[in-house]
Amino acid sequence: QVHLVESGGGLVQAGGSLTLSCAASRFGISSAIGWFRQAPGKGREFVAGLNGGGGSTLYADSVKGRFTISRDNMKNTVHLQLNTLKPEDTAVYYCAARQTYASSGVLRDYDYWGQGTQVTVSS
Repeated sequence: QVHLVESGGGLVQAGGSLTLSCAASRFGISSAIGWFRQAPGKGREFVAGLNGGGGSTLYADSVKGRFTISRDNMKNTVHLQLNTLKPEDTAVYYCAARQTYASSGVLRDYDYWGQGTQVTVSS
């Protein structure tokens, strides 16, 4: 079992930045990780993913060039840097982990989930 806890959410003006973190009880070097988000009234959507080794990333088109995913396996921590934020980025952001090496943009591919952290972007 992997326990994930997100932090770093908050209220920011459009154009601003935030750094989200996800602390894990344990990460294997083979565990892919991902960030998803869910806006009010909408389904949970993929944001970014990183393979087990950290050398391959995936991003949703809506965040490509603005968000950066990274991991520190020594500290069992995952980060999501959010830059040039837009009001449409407002959502609860979730960290997820899967028991395989390859990253994925598919929600059902992930085995473990955090409770989420709220990001609100004002216009």
